[in-house]
Amino acid sequence: MELKFSDRINRTAMSLTMQIAQRAIELRAEGEDIVDFSVGEPDFPTPENIKNAAIKALERNLTKYTVNTGIVELRKAIADKLERDNGLFYSADEIIVSNGAKQCVYNAIQATVAEDDDVLIPAPYYVSYPEMVKLAGGNPVFINTSIESGFKLTPELLESSLTPKTKMLILCNPSNPTGSVFHENELGALKDVLRMGNYLILTDEIYEKIIFDNIHFESVASLGDEIKKRTIVVNGHSKAYSMTGWRIGYAAADRNIINAMSKVQSHSTSNASTISQYAALEALTGPQDSVEIMRREFERRRDFLYKELNSIEGIKTTKPEGAFYIFPDVLNYIGKKFNGKAINDIFEFSFFLLNVARVVVVPGIAFGNQNCIRISFSTSMERLEEGIKRIKNALEMLV
Repeated sequence: MELKFSDRINRTAMSLTMQIAQRAIELRAEGEDIVDFSVGEPDFPTPENIKNAAIKALERNLTKYTVNTGIVELRKAIADKLERDNGLFYSADEIIVSNGAKQCVYNAIQATVAEDDDVLIPAPYYVSYPEMVKLAGGNPVFINTSIESGFKLTPELLESSLTPKTKMLILCNPSNPTGSVFHENELGALKDVLRMGNYLILTDEIYEKIIFDNIHFESVASLGDEIKKRTIVVNGHSKAYSMTGWRIGYAAADRNIINAMSKVQSHSTSNASTISQYAALEALTGPQDSVEIMRREFERRRDFLYKELNSIEGIKTTKPEGAFYIFPDVLNYIGKKFNGKAINDIFEFSFFLLNVARVVVVPGIAFGNQNCIRISFSTSMERLEEGIKRIKNALEMLV
């Protein structure tokens, strides 16, 4: 019998970076020293107080199922955080705890996007957004931003993209992969267009605590009650508290939306890890010193990378204001040759850096951009210095 897969699976693409990752694994197995600039997680350990809270949960035998949306103590702590940090008021039943922020995004799309709905996604975008939309039967509609605008969505771009089929707009703020952050005045400029129509706004704020240059973070949901009612705020513990493997994220939204997301979760994973939930509770209610320590170190690394990349002729880059990524434009190197062979696109350029410089970067095509590469600075300063030196040396070999 010939096995046939569903249309939604046939429409969904595998990661474009798998080939590069596989090559990097092969080179490591051969004993090569690889500098990895692709990793999207903090290189710091989870803080001790959070790990101790998990140990205490184990000792208290808190290892059983919880309610699907998460323990009420954690949801209340999340509500307190949203009020304290963002000026947003939610009750515990307007919050759901999930297995990472990614599951929150997936649940939200599955719960709200219907067949043939359009979902607006500013590009560059986080790699999974369009594939999640396809899995829900919707149509990802890309809004191309430019390096000149700092890769930020403008009111003009948004308004020109709206149609009667628009069901949702997805924003990533601070941005993966570009590190851009919407300033208060920039969000204010978007406000009138965001109020147009009846579409939902999904704002992925997982990098909220990793923000630089004393910029004040403002959530889209804080732009007024009308916008807040249509907004799904997604956040989590992975980046701020270096808890990627603990798999804890959360979403806050109108009660009806949260109930719909809970239905999706109840038939897929059920509740998030109980032990992780108690660790997440300590993360929000315990000391916050570690968050600022990490933030300052990421800012130091950002400053180094930005300066070094700008010193390379032919590379353009914006200064990241958040997250731990920089997204340089390397278009001037596409078409150049190495050992007589031309580099034809950004994918081949990324392979060139791996094969020649032994540096792993993510080609921008994975994020909907043909000209850039994503470099993560979630690694030590020593490795950043080594990686940049290798990249410079490799680029000098191109003609």
